[in-house]
Amino acid sequence: MFSLELSEMHEMIRQTARDFAQNDVAPSSVERDKEGIFPTEIVKKLGELGFLGMMVEPEWGGAGMDALSYVIAMEEISAVDASVGVVMSVNNSLVNWGLQTYGTDAQKERWLKPLAAGEIHGAFCLSEPEAGSDATQQHTTAERGEGGWILNGTKNWITNGTTASTYLVMAQTDRDLKHKGITCFIIPRDTPGFEPGLKEDKLGIRSSDTCSIGLTNVFVPDDQVLGQVGQGFKIAMESLNGGRIGIAAQALGIAKGAFEAALRYSTERTAFGKPISNLQAIQMKLADMATRLEAARMLVYRAAWMKDQHQNYIKAAAQAKLMASQAAVHIALEAIQVHGGYGYVREYLVERYLRDAKITEIYEGTSEIQHIVIARELLKEIGA
Repeated sequence: MFSLELSEMHEMIRQTARDFAQNDVAPSSVERDKEGIFPTEIVKKLGELGFLGMMVEPEWGGAGMDALSYVIAMEEISAVDASVGVVMSVNNSLVNWGLQTYGTDAQKERWLKPLAAGEIHGAFCLSEPEAGSDATQQHTTAERGEGGWILNGTKNWITNGTTASTYLVMAQTDRDLKHKGITCFIIPRDTPGFEPGLKEDKLGIRSSDTCSIGLTNVFVPDDQVLGQVGQGFKIAMESLNGGRIGIAAQALGIAKGAFEAALRYSTERTAFGKPISNLQAIQMKLADMATRLEAARMLVYRAAWMKDQHQNYIKAAAQAKLMASQAAVHIALEAIQVHGGYGYVREYLVERYLRDAKITEIYEGTSEIQHIVIARELLKEIGA
């Protein structure tokens, strides 16, 4: 039975993440968003605090914490800057998880340890120009060569794409086997023929770098295959199941930041001789925003708890991402409305929450895909 009883450790992690977000992340967030500057020094400090390897076992350089600790930290950091949050999410949920779960000891020693310690950060390369929601349509190929594989193709929408040091790349090793012929490769950035493209000019999370990656005759030795040949699609889907909890926590943080900004502004702004928080129209908005925020938080925390309990959390993760992302967009829109004209200008920051929120309904599985995942799991539960 789900029980939301946070320990002293959880509360300490929340306070540490909140202090870090306010003291280290917030001061540069406006400039980084405006100019699209990657938070290099902030990411280094994330690593020093253990936030880039939260769920990695200590023997491999991680903090050994549970998923609930991770989402609590993600929420607090994303409430201040979702761009920093997504760097943290990709490293923890997608790259570290895959290496810890499927990597050999030699692979963990070489790549997981520095990733978990925050000495470097990673990227996850699944999407392609013609393979978005339907990730089975991989056109990046890997052909057998002497002692390894030769990869050719293009990857799209890669978070941390221009700054990462280690990439997990999915490629088709046997087209006849379709999704069972997809393999995951570990590729260091400096591998010849591996070329990150120009950073995308995005609507939101502008401080995070996103790019396409070209692979031209990239040779990858056999010892850089993650898991077994043909196991790549399974690795990718399992990674995304956990990744959705991270993105749900990011969306939750955005919703939290937008709500708190609206609540604070409603007590400072006066109209008709009194704070607008006294107006019933504003109170109804605040009540609705607070309720959606708490509902999203319960779903996100529940999904993390189920993961910690080693329960099947696929449906819970999809529900959490669906609800939290929708809540983030709605609450950010309402926060702008509470601010009136001031909400429409950069100075009051709430417009950034809306720009950042929208992507949470798209990446790591669109809202439409979450509906499909939830429905499939419901039907499995009744044996249909």
